Formats: sequence, structure tokens, C-alpha cells
Amino acid sequence: MNVIAYSVCVSALGLCLASGPALAAVSEVEAAKLGKELTPVGAEKAANADGSIPAWTGGLPKNAGAVDAKGFLADPFPQEKPLFTITAKTLEKYKKNLTPGQLALFARYPDSYTMPVYTTHRTANLPDDVQAAIRQNAVNAKLVEDGNGLEGFSTAIPFPIPHTGLEVIWNHLTRYRGEGVSRLITQVTPQTDGSYSLVRFKDQMTFSRGLTDYDPVKQSNLLFLFKQEVISPTRLSGSVVLVHETLNQIKEPRMAWVYNAGQRRVRRAPQIAYDGPGSASDGTRTSDNFDLYNGSPDRYDWKLEGKKEVYIPYNSYRLDSPKLKYDDVVKAGHINQDLTRYELHRVWHVVATLKPGARHIYSKRDFYIDEDTWQAATVDHYDGRGTLWRVAEGHPQFYYNQQIPWLTVETLYDLISGRYLALGFKNEEAQAYDFAFKANNIDYTPTALRQSGVR
Repeated sequence: MNVIAYSVCVSALGLCLASGPALAAVSEVEAAKLGKELTPVGAEKAANADGSIPAWTGGLPKNAGAVDAKGFLADPFPQEKPLFTITAKTLEKYKKNLTPGQLALFARYPDSYTMPVYTTHRTANLPDDVQAAIRQNAVNAKLVEDGNGLEGFSTAIPFPIPHTGLEVIWNHLTRYRGEGVSRLITQVTPQTDGSYSLVRFKDQMTFSRGLTDYDPVKQSNLLFLFKQEVISPTRLSGSVVLVHETLNQIKEPRMAWVYNAGQRRVRRAPQIAYDGPGSASDGTRTSDNFDLYNGSPDRYDWKLEGKKEVYIPYNSYRLDSPKLKYDDVVKAGHINQDLTRYELHRVWHVVATLKPGARHIYSKRDFYIDEDTWQAATVDHYDGRGTLWRVAEGHPQFYYNQQIPWLTVETLYDLISGRYLALGFKNEEAQAYDFAFKANNIDYTPTALRQSGVR
């Protein structure tokens, strides 16, 4: 089935299901497509009509490149040059494959914002046991609590053959990111002239199956545990956030705590959700902007628009190079686009509209989600007046040595103020992601939170 026909089919099915309870598990016959005409995670295996998106042939091997002593990965495509670069002057030729938010960035920064477009490589693949779990999810996973929770789910990606927008969003929320990670990353919120200060974080994140003492009965509703400590600047250092993320946040809401180093006390933090302010972000992002989107989907109605071919950030190894300094990347208005890489990929388009009576600073969000990884690639955010306000982009890489797709850096551009947030840089840090990180439940208790923040 070609992309256009497939998109129409998906859109029609999404509309049929929009008014009633969301269907979830598919038949064995439909699930049998996984690994055949569909990839093991549910993407179309075939190339697109003109071959500009190639067929998926298994992704990169684990030895696709060298890994240095800090854990940084070599670019598997070091000799490639852009096929072309989209600028404000050449925009008309390519606009059919761009999102409204991307078009708005060209309009906001016509002299500096560009998109270097490279050959498309479908690099992602997942471990065999994760693929097997996804295959079982296809026939077992179901939405509960009006779509705000899951049953019959294991490991990652509950709906590899989705029928609704909400199922696509759940795939993003639960996509595979390994079993646990420790990382040192930075965040910047530059002024309009490009001046900035670094905020350094130490993150620890452990998914349920990565806990050394996971209890499948008592913790059946657990998705992951997350702890984030501010390392610098001095005025913020020692502050720590702790989050227990649940699969069904209606049945059991997200639990969050903060340790305030100045007050030396731990307190519950219900504001770390929805449109509560993001950590040390100077008001430039909400809590649910982290990872482009996170948390309970209960405040929005979700509509599946179908699939599109869009130029999205991809294989961003160059942007992650330890040879770069932060000054090389952080510029006025936006990051240094010369260091970015865009490729043409198929994405799922999902529109989130704020429910009547629900509260959020974003009245609508347009999601464009990569079919090969279920990672949100770009998200457009609209304010209460319906005006396009913020544009998020996720610049990913495939950590081929670990078979884990994840972000290199995420950006959130404010079209009105001219400021932006960039989170995830680690170019000058002592180590890259440590996916061998192990933890148990006691490492994610309020007591551990207090101990982490002592300075």
C-alpha cells in the first residue's frame, strides 16, 4: 500500500474510533505483519514511492562505529555532505514536507535559520527480547480509564499497529530507551542576543524492568523512576527532583518530590506535571515539554491525522561530538543549524486539542512522531488564542552499541519572545550516557533525594 493510501486508511479509521472507546489489541492476523511488511515496531518496511526514504533493512549493527573512552559514538556517516540546504529563499520548493512550526521558524529567522538535508538512513533497531515483547503487546495491550492507562503492556510500545492518536502518543511515552541510564547533561535558555548561562544536571532514570528489586505485583503500574540533581550554577546546585512515573495516572497519579538545598527539606511537588514550570528553565518550558512530551494524556483529545513525509532531525551524531564547545552550538535565536542533520522520514501526525474545561497553557499541540522509533520529532504548540507559540524539535541519534534510539538534544523555540531552550548537550561533559547504570527502589526514595542534595 502506498503512503498516501495508507494515510487515508489510517485517518478514516481514526475518525471512526474518535467518538467511542478506543480499540487497542489487534488480531493475530494483523499482528503477523510485524517483521514482514511492517518492521518489528510497526513502521512500513518498504521504501517510499521515489526511494528518497529507503526500505528498512535492519538498522545499524552494534559495531557501526567506534566508542571513545567517555562513551561518545563515532558518526557512522562521516563523509556525507548535505544533498541540499533549505533556506527562507528556497522554502517554497520544499514546504509540502515541512510542518507549520518549521515554516514559522524560517519566517522568524529568515537570514539565519536553515535546514541541511542529508541522505535518509533508517538506523534504528531494538534488541530481540524487546521486539518479542512488542509483538505480544500488539495482541494483548489495551487502553483503560478512557485511554489514560494501559493493561496487558510489557517493556515498550504497546500499539505497534495503532488505530487512534492516543495509541500513537502512548507509543511515544513508552518507547524503548533501555533499562536505565545515568547521564550528565546541560540546559541553556539564551537571551535574544545569544548570551547564556549553563545549567548542568545529573540525571538517573530506571525503567521498571531495569530495577534490581522490581516487584511485578506491587509495582505493576510503574513505568520508570527518575531523579535529577542540579550540579551548577552554584545558586541552584544541590536541588534535586524525584519522579515516580506511573502507567495509569488516573488510578495512581505521578508522584514527585523536590529537595531544596537552601531549605534542606524534601517536599511533595504536584506542580511537576502538565504546565507546571520546567526545572531551571526560566519559564521557557512546561514540565510536560520535557522529552518533547511526557505525563498523563488526560487533558487533551487526540486525533490521528495519518502519516506524512517530513524533513525531521535525524542521526544527529555531529551535534553530539565531544570536539564541539557549547559556544559552537548555542547561537542567538536558535542553535547552530550548520551542525544539524535533517532527513526525510515518515511520521505519524497527531493533533491534541485541550478538552473543554481542562486547563493548560497550550490549547493545541501538533505532534509529528517518527515511525521507526516512536520518538516525537517535532511538536507545534498553540496558545489560548490559537496562535502558534512554541516549536519543539528532537535531534536524535541511534546509540547503536546499545540498540537504543534517544535524543541528542531537544529544543523549544518561542516564536514570540525570540528565546529558546536547548536541553541535553553533553559535548564538554566528562561522560556520555551510561546505559549500564543499575539501581534499586531505595535509590529513588525521598530519603535518597535528601542525601543526593546534601552540599
